[in-house]
Amino acid sequence: MLSCTYFSHEGKNILNTDPICPINQSISLYGKTTTLKVPKFLSSCKKKLKSLKVVKATLAMGLQEKEVRVDVSSMLRVTARVSVRVSREVSMMKIPWLSSQNDMKPEENGVGFQLVSTQLDPSTMKPKVSMECTSKADGAGCFSFEVELVIDENFGEPGAILVYLPSQTPEGLKYLRDVELKNKRGDGNGQRLPSDRIYDYDTYNDLGDPDKGAEYARPTLGGTMKPKVSMECTSKADGAGCFSFEVELVIDANFGEPGAILVYLPSQTPEGLKYLRDVELKNKRGDGNGQRLPSDRIYDYDTYNDLGDPDKGAEYARPTLGDVTSETRVNTMISSTYVPRDEVLEGTRRNDILMGIWKGVLHNIPPMVATFNNENGGPKDFDDITNLYRNKPQVDNIHGLLKFLDISGSIEEIFKFETPKNLSWNVTSYVEDDELGRQTLAGMNPVSLEKLKVYPPVSKLDPSIYGSLESALKEEHIVFHLNGLTVQQALDENKLFILDYHDIYLPFLERINAQEDRKAYATRTIFFLTTLGTLKPIAIELSLHPNDTNIPSKQVLTPPVDATTNWLWKLAKAHVRSNDTGVHQLVHHWLRVHACMEPFIIATHRHLSSLHPIFKLLSLHMKHALAINAMARESLISAEGIIECGFSPGKYSTEMVCAAYRDWWRFDLEGLPADLIRRGMAVHDETKPHGLRLLIEDYPYANDGLLIWSAIQELVQTYVNHFYPNENAVTSDTELQSWYSEAINVGHADLREANWWPKLSTPNNLTEILTTLIWISSAQHAALNFGQYHYGGYVPNRPPLMQKLIPQPHDLEYASFMANPQGYFLASLPSLFETTKYMAVIDIISAHSHEEEYLGEMKDMYTKWPGEPKIIEAFYRFAMKVKNIESEINRRNVDPRLRNRCGAGIPPYELLVPSSEPGVTGRGVPNSITI
Repeated sequence: MLSCTYFSHEGKNILNTDPICPINQSISLYGKTTTLKVPKFLSSCKKKLKSLKVVKATLAMGLQEKEVRVDVSSMLRVTARVSVRVSREVSMMKIPWLSSQNDMKPEENGVGFQLVSTQLDPSTMKPKVSMECTSKADGAGCFSFEVELVIDENFGEPGAILVYLPSQTPEGLKYLRDVELKNKRGDGNGQRLPSDRIYDYDTYNDLGDPDKGAEYARPTLGGTMKPKVSMECTSKADGAGCFSFEVELVIDANFGEPGAILVYLPSQTPEGLKYLRDVELKNKRGDGNGQRLPSDRIYDYDTYNDLGDPDKGAEYARPTLGDVTSETRVNTMISSTYVPRDEVLEGTRRNDILMGIWKGVLHNIPPMVATFNNENGGPKDFDDITNLYRNKPQVDNIHGLLKFLDISGSIEEIFKFETPKNLSWNVTSYVEDDELGRQTLAGMNPVSLEKLKVYPPVSKLDPSIYGSLESALKEEHIVFHLNGLTVQQALDENKLFILDYHDIYLPFLERINAQEDRKAYATRTIFFLTTLGTLKPIAIELSLHPNDTNIPSKQVLTPPVDATTNWLWKLAKAHVRSNDTGVHQLVHHWLRVHACMEPFIIATHRHLSSLHPIFKLLSLHMKHALAINAMARESLISAEGIIECGFSPGKYSTEMVCAAYRDWWRFDLEGLPADLIRRGMAVHDETKPHGLRLLIEDYPYANDGLLIWSAIQELVQTYVNHFYPNENAVTSDTELQSWYSEAINVGHADLREANWWPKLSTPNNLTEILTTLIWISSAQHAALNFGQYHYGGYVPNRPPLMQKLIPQPHDLEYASFMANPQGYFLASLPSLFETTKYMAVIDIISAHSHEEEYLGEMKDMYTKWPGEPKIIEAFYRFAMKVKNIESEINRRNVDPRLRNRCGAGIPPYELLVPSSEPGVTGRGVPNSITI
């Protein structure tokens, strides 16, 4: 069903001449995506009319007019123009052929029109509807629409215009009031064609004709500047199949003002719209049965029970996460994981991702050829890695490949990666101690570092399962690196910090290390805070499962004193960075952002009507996340997917994620201030900005993040207080309470009994919950995602996996390590082919789309919140704050006192700079999880 709804303000009899701002909505029908667009119109009705005209437009013939006589004393006319576009872009990589091409025959379906009143019919207690007026397509297959609707005096105020396909109309009228109109403006460029329907301003600057002679020259009247106008929706059919029609409806004089999409709390919904509101939510919830089709608009929950593919072999079997049964794995050659039709990635965003995929394929060709010529496929020296980037000399096998493909000259650049902007070509800089410390505060994973509360650190694992968990770290390992302090003094003065990956890796280590070419430790890294405000690593503990008796289960390495310990220290740091990369991707990025946000997004669509003010607010921050997560389900976290092939945990990655969710994740600690306090990186201090004092003053992620958190919190607080002036307004909002309850009890069912869930009983509670959700979707995701290529694109800096353990004197490989330590280090890294596959992936997911919407951008504010000047003013204040935040971050990045973001060879910290250009920029904060 296609529906377009216009609402009348109750109690108003005079039509307004203000423009109604646009809305739009995308929906899919039987494998084809249909976008309903209604450009803005002006209510220019007049009461003294002698006649009205019904207009019929077709694609095959010109405009025809039919005159209709009406009683001008009681009737008015409203004209709306509607455009329906059919797109075949359904999934990311393929088109599912789920129905025959005859499913959409226009001659069978046509389009029907009805008016819906805001008043209820006493006999049915449903909104009154007019008789249906149906149009049929002509013999040429073009849509032809002629609509004449006249209502009687007892009809009441028409509340909506519904447009739908009769044969596919559900039992209840599917209510799509949250369609966003598109403006009717061109781009101001190009020559106008007779087929165009673009309305634009222009000066009278073509009255003369100087090409014919000077005597024909005339002055330009009014200058050459053109005012900005909105974009018009065109009527011509394009390659994707665009059908246009006009509808002219005759309505009663008491209709009132044609309104825009308004927001109503459930208790404030007009009687005539309550039914439609209920039907909308009922349809979006579905009944939980049946197979989902691309045309469905149903939001529902499901467990991750199709990641494995045992039909391909036992090695592809994976445990079902959260359920006792497993589903058949999706065949991605012909279909894709279901997402509601409104969530499907299309257009520019889809094309940007596809372009990134093809770039990745090209980048992997030379290493693939190199692998055929190299037994282990590993880099022989650092040049093999640096030559993967542009503006570097080519290696022989690339020349051979280009000759084979008959490609020469600059074309060969397409096989190379962009140089990560944070890369220093002195490759040893990325194993230096200062850089390791700096990246824990201003790198792509700045959320793992914790204050060390007790030394030696203590494990929380069960010793009956994992044996003695006493740390091998001793006072003598670090005391000489504390600038004269004792260990206890360093603890008391907040000088010691830790990256602790012991408990998350140790339960899986025995299985991880049994995999081919995978070797990992459970690591702990101790850092000391210097007087300059920088961190330096002073000890690394490497632990293995105690069942392996041939290798020491624990060892501690400290800063080197000679050539041998220098290389051992480098290997230890590489293992730390590998663990850090895995936890960043699996826990902080995938689990905390993507996976844990998804239940809230689903619950929002299932329980908050598109009329609800909280739906309006969150809709800005929910776009694309479900489609992105569906892509991840197919290719990222699936059996033999990108995560399993590219990261140390391998086939146990999702089990590790589940363990972190079960034992560590807490929604009440996901907001930035709460997370900083949980990790001991900040303490409450009302004398400081944001009410927090950071223990490391130059902590770029925290400093910049708190600016954005506070701006979001202020906006949300203003918004919530406007719609919820007291506690009763919150507790009595049935949709709001159902939303939060289902997000917890169904979406996060495994943790529903936890006592830490925030209560939803006051406006302040709601403000904190919403601020956290918006923070996670925008700034937190940006900080964790868009720096991946620039910080991780040079694999020796952050290897996603290691292939060798640190050699021990009794090992057979110890002699080769002593003879060629660099060769041993390089052999510990992923192969060149694995390296470029990983680089291609993080290059794709680090990129911004050309149609990205960034935090603070003001688009369609009057459309989303018409008649709400206080809300619009709050958003404008927020936009100004975001601009000021960007200026402040730029200022900090050139402050020489801030050594973790400014200095010789130190890249600025830009991951929380709100704006960005398209592409892999290492900056920019989109409104939502867009990749």
